Amino acid sequence: MRWRTTVCSFLLLACGFDIRPALARFEFSESHMGTRFRIVVYSTTARVATLASSAAFERIGKLDATMSDYRETSELMVLCKKPSGTRVSASKDLFRVLEAGQALAARSDGAFDITVGPLSRLWRRARRTGALPDSRDLARALDSSGYTKLRLDRSSRSVILDKSGMLLDLGGIAKGFAADEAMKILKQHGIRRALVAAGGDIVVSAPPPDAPGWIIGIAPLESTEQQPTRYLRLRDRAVSTSGDAQQYVEIAGVRYSHIIDPRTGFALTGHSSVTVVANNCTTSDSLATAASVLGPSKGSRLIDSTAGAAALFVQATEGRTVTVETNRWKGVPQPPSTESIHSHRENTLY
Repeated sequence: MRWRTTVCSFLLLACGFDIRPALARFEFSESHMGTRFRIVVYSTTARVATLASSAAFERIGKLDATMSDYRETSELMVLCKKPSGTRVSASKDLFRVLEAGQALAARSDGAFDITVGPLSRLWRRARRTGALPDSRDLARALDSSGYTKLRLDRSSRSVILDKSGMLLDLGGIAKGFAADEAMKILKQHGIRRALVAAGGDIVVSAPPPDAPGWIIGIAPLESTEQQPTRYLRLRDRAVSTSGDAQQYVEIAGVRYSHIIDPRTGFALTGHSSVTVVANNCTTSDSLATAASVLGPSKGSRLIDSTAGAAALFVQATEGRTVTVETNRWKGVPQPPSTESIHSHRENTLY
């Protein structure tokens, strides 16, 4: 009878027995936005985990189709093909990302700039060919870039590109936004303990059972293939790392990153990375790019002026590695010992 079941359940709980179904770990991955998205969830059944992750990947796929600058049919590319000065209505998703990008562009004095598309294409070609962009091509690309040439109208949710040849590039913010949206979908399906990773961008909710947080390793500056020496322990936070460990080209003895300074038109030189922890992945993703361009001094001021954000700068300088921590970095939880890392190795991501 139902009342007997209720009484028995109450007695078991009173005696310290947990009768709730055990949570099991499930992992899924798919390719989107030029990278591998990984979703880890804890659920009572494989069916719930599969349905939730499938819905999350579907959301990521739709955002990819909206914001990709590699797909000629994406909403972003259709917008960029409109004649300059044309007012174009934007979807809610695209407008939200454009608005977030423009806000950071203003705060960073143009160090973060989603109009960098013409420059991005020149430097992609440079990485393929091993030759620097022609100075005249760079000048033309710079003339077609600049966040002040992109105008947004929130009341009509419309976009205007002021200059002919403008091309938007959301590579420094779209993956973080997609990870945030995927996490929202997981929560809507009742998943409360999850991790969503999009390359170097990660967002986590509540931690795995019996763990104080998700253990996340920061890839060493030397190589992403090496085991991390620094770890974070996060819950309900996001973390992004931006650097040149994988995407770079050496030309005439100079190392050029895939990250571009929109103000000069040149790719960053040297060897460095920035890891940003923030309240959401849209913020951590875009801040990591902006801070990389600004460097440790100005970048730290930008991070410190962002609520809940902290950053670690790592630079290779004259044969040695130099690190700079922002004011809130020491407050970011870290595993107390390597033993705690090894004990939760199955939850470690790096």
